[in-house]
Amino acid sequence: MNYSEISLEILALAECQYIKTNAQFWREFGDISLIGQTIAEKPSVKEKIEFLRSRFENDDSDSCGMVCAFDDGFPPINIKAKESEKPYLLFYRGDITLLQELKNNVAVIGVLDPSDEIEQRERVIVKKLIEKGVTIVSGLAKGCDAIAHTACVENGAKTIAILPSTLNKIYPAVNRELAGSIVEQGGLLVTEYYNEPLSRNDAVNRYIERDRLQAMFSKAVIMIASYRNGQGDSGSRHAMGYAENYGVAGYVMYNSQTDAFNKQFGLNKDFIEQKKVTVLTSGSIDEIVNLEFPKAVKLSGGKPEQMKLF
Repeated sequence: MNYSEISLEILALAECQYIKTNAQFWREFGDISLIGQTIAEKPSVKEKIEFLRSRFENDDSDSCGMVCAFDDGFPPINIKAKESEKPYLLFYRGDITLLQELKNNVAVIGVLDPSDEIEQRERVIVKKLIEKGVTIVSGLAKGCDAIAHTACVENGAKTIAILPSTLNKIYPAVNRELAGSIVEQGGLLVTEYYNEPLSRNDAVNRYIERDRLQAMFSKAVIMIASYRNGQGDSGSRHAMGYAENYGVAGYVMYNSQTDAFNKQFGLNKDFIEQKKVTVLTSGSIDEIVNLEFPKAVKLSGGKPEQMKLF
């Protein structure tokens, strides 16, 4: 397993409950010197570090690892993200460098139960994007997420799956084989979670947290199809909401002649009427390819005031 000493120390602090939230990390531990200072004062953290080290030494997988905000391999963070939204520690399997090339990443999301016709339309869109060198980001959920990842694997392209689960317990279970194929194809599985959820509410919140990372690590988000809230699964609205907050371009698949009365396009239609998104057209692929990634920053020198702009 690949990791730096500082990432191990941060995980130990989190496991010992000295870091409980993203906002707390950035507020209290954004200066790397404070990490060592806290550990020196807390014997329980030192013990946890050695426990974790011994566990990781038994994992000889070169494709797995963790990376923290102080590591060079940590992805740039959208400059508009709130402290409560900025991740500080990620666990991964596969090619973590894919998160360094955010200008290549486009998220594709949608319903859990798309029709065959929606699937075929989505596959056409994904194929056109990967032919232009785009890396597809999605959440490994059933339906539109799985279709996007599968289309990449079948066409020899890398894809990034952002998980609401740990790496050791992929959810949904039906997509575990797909997860393995993503890594074998040179792609990436990435998550914020080292432990299983403590409650049902915790588990539900992890899906929303996953949705924000889809927007944060992409330069555009494409919503294939989505129900209105209350009419079916509508998790896509969270990713689209974060995209709007982060200044990430939002697109929807929609044909007014065929989709206007289809409930699976209810949210697409609402967003169009609210002028929050752009409707995908034949010219949208090149437009998306040429988009600039919103401004993002990385820690440089171990202090939050020393942020490097990307």
